[in-house]
This record gives sequence, C-alpha cells and structure tokens, in this order.
Amino acid sequence: MSDGSRPAPAHAGTPAAPGRSAVVVGGGLAGVTAALALADAGVRVTLLEGRPRLGGLAFSFRRGDLTVDNGQHVYLRCCTAYRWFLERIGGTALAPLQDRLDVPVVDAAKPEGRRLGRLRRDPLPVPLHLGRSLAAYPHLSLAERAAVGRAALALKGLDLADPALDAQDFGSWLAAHGQSARAVEALWDLVGVATLNAAAGDASLGLAAMVFKTGLLSDPGAADIGWARVPLGELHDRLAREALDSAGVRTEVRTRVTSLSTDGDGSWNVQVPGDTLRADAVVLAVPQREAHGLLPPGALDAPERLLDMGTAPILNLHVVYDRTVLARPFFAALGTPVQWVFDRTDASGLRAGQYLAVSQSAAQDEIDAPVAVLRERYLPELERLIPGTRRAVVEDFFVTRERTATFAPVPGVGRLRPGARTKVSGLYLAGAWTATGWPATMESAVRSGVSAADAALSALGRPRPRHLFEFEEAA
Repeated sequence: MSDGSRPAPAHAGTPAAPGRSAVVVGGGLAGVTAALALADAGVRVTLLEGRPRLGGLAFSFRRGDLTVDNGQHVYLRCCTAYRWFLERIGGTALAPLQDRLDVPVVDAAKPEGRRLGRLRRDPLPVPLHLGRSLAAYPHLSLAERAAVGRAALALKGLDLADPALDAQDFGSWLAAHGQSARAVEALWDLVGVATLNAAAGDASLGLAAMVFKTGLLSDPGAADIGWARVPLGELHDRLAREALDSAGVRTEVRTRVTSLSTDGDGSWNVQVPGDTLRADAVVLAVPQREAHGLLPPGALDAPERLLDMGTAPILNLHVVYDRTVLARPFFAALGTPVQWVFDRTDASGLRAGQYLAVSQSAAQDEIDAPVAVLRERYLPELERLIPGTRRAVVEDFFVTRERTATFAPVPGVGRLRPGARTKVSGLYLAGAWTATGWPATMESAVRSGVSAADAALSALGRPRPRHLFEFEEAA
C-alpha cells in the first residue's frame, strides 16, 4: 500500500490542495458521505474499510440465484440528507418515493374481510393531511382516534431543543396524554418501533418526538416512504464506489485500521497491517465500540460513554414461495408477532414465485432463536395474514440477524452521543450513533458524515462544496 496522501483529482474539477489529505476509516454511509464531501472540496482522500464491500449495515449478499438485502431499509421524504446521498451517487431513480403516503395495516385479530386499514395522507396542510385517514382508521375506536389527535397536537408543541425530553420515555408521555394500550400498538408503535428500533416505553421522548414531529407534523409529504427497488449493494457499494472513484477517492477494502496516532506537527498516522498512512485529518466512521478502541487519549472527555451506549437488534425473516401470494408491495401488521412485510421478488432477481422479507425491529427476545423455531412461529402467522400463502409451497426460509443494528434509543442516550469534533485537532467522528438529533437511520448516518466533513474542511481551510448543503436548505 502506498502513501495515503497520494495526489488524486477531485470531483467536478476542484483542484486538490497541496498537503491537504484525509483518511476516512469506515465505508458505511457515514464514511462514504464524509469521503465524497472532502474530495468534492479538493482534499485528497483515502477511504479504508475492513469488510470486502462498502455499505456498512445496509448491504446485500448472494444466496444461490438470489441477491438478498441483509434487512429491509426504507427512508422518508423528510430524509433530505439521504436523498442528497442518492442523488450524489446517481441512485435516486433506483429508490423512488411513494407519490403519497399509503401504508396498508392488516389486523390479524379481526375477522377476514375486516382486517385492512390504511394510513394515508391527503394533499392538505398539516395536520389536516392525516385527518381523514385518522378519522376512518378502523383499528382504533372513535374515542381513541380523538385522543390521538389531541396527543399529536401536544407533540407538535414540544421543543426538540429541550434536553429534558431526552430523560423521559415516550410511553409514559403517551399514557399521560390519554393514549390507550391499543392506540400505542396500532399507531404509535406501528411507526415508532420501525423508526426508533424500540417500543414506546423503551424510547427517549426526545428521539420519538423528533421522529413524529419531522415525519408526520412538519410537511404534508414528509412521511412518504421510499425504498430501493434494486439490491442495496447496487446503491451503497457499486454506485457509491463509482462515485468515490469519480471524485478521486482512493478506496481500500479488506483493510482494517489497527491504531491512530498524531505527530508533534499535527499530522496523523493511520496504522494498517503492513503500512502506515499519513494524513492531515482523520474521520473515524465506525461503530461506537470500535471507535472507542481506536480513539487516542484525550480525544473525548468521557470516552467510556461510547461503551455505555447500548445496542438494539433487528431480525429479518426471508421466505420464498412457489407462487405469487401478495399483491401489494408491503404492509404493516397488528395482532401478530409480524411487524412489516415487503415484497422483494424483483429486487432479488427471483424469476418464479415470490420472495417476502419480514422485518422485525426491537427483536431482543428472538434475535438468537434457532431458524427452525422462527420458521415454526412465523409461517403460520403469515398464513393468518396472507390468504394466498395457505396454498403455496415454501421453497426457502432463512434468517438474517443484525445483533447490533442500531444504538438503543433509551432515555438519556442523548448525553452519550458525541458530536463530530473531538478534543484532538484533526480527528472527527461520524456514524449514525453520533449527535445528529436523529435515531440510528440511514439519514442519521449521512448527516453525521456531512457534519464530520464540514468540521474537517473548516480546520483544513477548504471551502465547503455548496451542493453538500442543499439538503439543509430543502429541510
């Protein structure tokens, strides 16, 4: 491996500044974003990733003839940073948004023919955009619907900058605002578990309020859902790598950083097996526990807080049937352990039959369950929810597990999340776990990469690329 500050052309003809180089450690969305932003500003960038691919925890792999995503990832129209990322790598058309929010919700506990409800928006101002849908939502009583409306207005009035919100749990706040257990199950947790990776009683009020205020109460179209119609690897690995190459970033996979140190002159040494790279700045874009192991002394006032930050798992079940069993692209479920079901047939390359992915967030109780146990538990539930499965043959059933998929969004987690800047000159942090204000989502990861790049560019005396901050204007 040659020196890490090897000159390379930058994006859109921006000249590289002599002596201005950076190493980005970690090739997830945060690291790729930081690398692109730095290169676009004329910094010579080397991106190091220990895995054989880019994409972090949003990736694909091959299973026979199928291309499988490790888990179902979605984003919302309000995710302006991730939308910027898609545009930057040329992937917007491959992960389109709904024209208008429309979520089918199936209640397995109700008689067939009366199970389907929908959460949809109308082209009206907030909060009227959801008024008709809520008024007709069959999974709540009339009194519960009215109480939801009152709670939503109270939520809209919360100040997200108030640090006291982070110390409270969302479930207690909902109960204090008249929300029944049924309302929490059929509405608040329906959305919250999928976005926060925690049930309301386990989630910080600050993070929950941010999700609901931004997604449902900021703009009529904010909660419109987008998802990849191709394997995630097409976006986060192939297209991302092409964008990095075009920007002049030197990308090294299968390259794990073993230590970081700084010289007396302020430059950094990044140790990898068999080589040392030198740089003016380092962006550490790896999971929080890995970051803790690489941080030099004095980088954070309380580095142990990174270890105090818990993690939460996500379980995904993958079922291939011999025929088409589901006509809609996805649905959410009530009255069953099943949470969300997505059709991944076309994206996976399956040529016959149908491939469904079942996404189970906050899966602490099942993340280590044997495949046979999960199969016995969930196939009958899918038969309850999807009549077409009762006549179908299951040709494959397998499981993917992300035991540390996200940080745990528990009350008090806000004080554990560091910002992009450290106390050591030239070292910056990125990752969905840093202090972005968002839960651990693709949006948070991209925002963290932008924040780290912005801090590094300021210290390096490089102008910020204007296009990098267009998503902030859109927000």
